Amino acid sequence: MIIEAKGIHKTYDTGKVKVEALRGVDLNVKKGEMVAIMGPSGCGKTTMLNCLSGLDDLTAGKVNIDGQDIHAMKDDKRTEWRARKMGFIFQNFNLLPVLTAAENVELPLLLTGASLKEARKRAVLALDLVGMKERVGHKPAELSGGQQQRVTIARSLVNEPAIVWADEPTGNLDTENSKDVMELMVRLNKEKGLTFVIVTHDRNVGKMCGRIVEMKSGKIVSENSN
Repeated sequence: MIIEAKGIHKTYDTGKVKVEALRGVDLNVKKGEMVAIMGPSGCGKTTMLNCLSGLDDLTAGKVNIDGQDIHAMKDDKRTEWRARKMGFIFQNFNLLPVLTAAENVELPLLLTGASLKEARKRAVLALDLVGMKERVGHKPAELSGGQQQRVTIARSLVNEPAIVWADEPTGNLDTENSKDVMELMVRLNKEKGLTFVIVTHDRNVGKMCGRIVEMKSGKIVSENSN
């Protein structure tokens, strides 16, 4: 298993009120799986992704990613491990507007100490993989939404991660671009054996994944294979 999560609890305490965002979640994901996490707004989907990936701390429970207990790591070690082992795709693309596609994609490598030459070479290869080789010198404002998300996907792949996390990856895209981006992710899953965990409210996205995990009120209520 590449993901082993047991008894995850996450409580947000504002001082006046406590909100139980996750209430005893267990989840196992095999290497090379493509899993969709679905459910109504506020059910804990994004909180679960953030806790599984180590972006957010747990209140209780344990998460092993690729054999590592990530919440037992100190913050700086966990940040470095995440940069080396994980890729992230967000709804809002999170591209830096002043940087070109290639410069945005090479950032994770530069943060982990790769040379500029090596980082650029791998960034161009990643952009080629997602069909964006002709756009390496373009800045985000010169790209369509679908093209920007392809750059985001390239950035998530450039460090050859063990796992890719995607939070509403098609949320800002029209129907056609959503389909194109999902077909790209499915292809990368099949050809590269990449593990994807995708938070989505879109049933069409869920249907393209191998398994759908349904959440409600901070708990997993069902799991179905497609």
